[in-house]
Amino acid sequence: MSRFGDFGDICSNTPSYTWCNLFYRQLSNPKSNLTHLLTGLSADSNTAPVGVNLSCGIPRVGTDGSIGNIANIIVCALSMVVMIGLLFLTERRKAAVGRVELRNMLVLYLITLPLQLLTNGSLLEQGSTGLVVLTAIHAAVVATLFWALLANALVSLQVVEDGTMASLAPFFIFSLIVFVATLYISLDVALGFTHVLGPSSDPGELRSIPLFILTSLWPGVAAVAYFGIMLYVILGMLKEARPTLHYILAAVLFIFSQLAWFLLGKVLCNASGSKIDGSFIATILETAAVAFVFLGWRGITEDDWDDKLYF
Repeated sequence: MSRFGDFGDICSNTPSYTWCNLFYRQLSNPKSNLTHLLTGLSADSNTAPVGVNLSCGIPRVGTDGSIGNIANIIVCALSMVVMIGLLFLTERRKAAVGRVELRNMLVLYLITLPLQLLTNGSLLEQGSTGLVVLTAIHAAVVATLFWALLANALVSLQVVEDGTMASLAPFFIFSLIVFVATLYISLDVALGFTHVLGPSSDPGELRSIPLFILTSLWPGVAAVAYFGIMLYVILGMLKEARPTLHYILAAVLFIFSQLAWFLLGKVLCNASGSKIDGSFIATILETAAVAFVFLGWRGITEDDWDDKLYF
C-alpha cells in the first residue's frame, strides 16, 4: 500500500497525470545516479510521455508519428472558448451578488487550461526546465483556483459585502499565499534547491507530503466545503430548492472527472494504442462542472439581471 504523499503508483498507473512532471527530473539527472530507475517508456526523456515508468502513455509529439495528447489539447482549446463566454455573461450581470469573486474564479480556471495543454499534452521534453517550471505554475494556479472556489462560497454567506475591499483584500491576500506556497513547494520537489519542503529524503522515492496535500487533498477539501456551504445558503438561508440541482450536478461532474483521470486513463490508453487517455474526458467534465457552478450562481441571483439576456 502506498504511503501518504506517495506519487509512485499514481505516476506509473495514471497516464498524463500532470504533477508527475515534477518528479521525473530527480531521476533523470545524471548526477543523481538514479537514471537506471527510469524504465520502459520513461527511459528516454526525448520521447517519454507524462508520467514515470508508465505501462502505457502517450509518447511525446513527433515520436513514431505521435501527435501528442491531441484529444485533450482540442478539449482544452474548446474549454477556453466556453470560459470566455461565461466570463462575458458574468460581466453582464453588474448588480449580481458575488460577481467579482466569481469572475476571478473563472479567470483562474481559464488560466489552467493553456497550462494543462502544455504540461500534459506530451509536447515538451520530460525533465526539461521549461516543463518543470510550467508544471509548477500550473500546480500553483490549481491550488489557488480551489481557494477561489471556497472564497465564492464564503462570500455567499454575506458576512461582508461582496465586491468591496473587505471581501477582495482577504481574497487576494490568501490567493497570493496559496500561489506562492504551492509554487515554491513544486519547484523544490522538481529542482531540489532546498530539500526543506521538497521530495523525500530517499531520492529514488517519488514522495512529497506537502505537494500531495496542495494538489490532491486540498482541492477535494475545498470542493466539499464549497458545496456544503452553498447547499446551506440555498436551502437554509434562501429557502429555495430548485438551484440546488445545478450545484449537485456540478459536484457529480467534478467527482466523475477525477474518476476519469484515475480509472479511464490506462484503459483508454491501451485500447487506443497510446493515442488518447482519460485526460480529455476529465477536462470535459471539469469544464462542465464549472459551467454548472455558474448556472447555480445565476439561479440564486436571477433577480439581479439588468438586461433581457438569459443563458
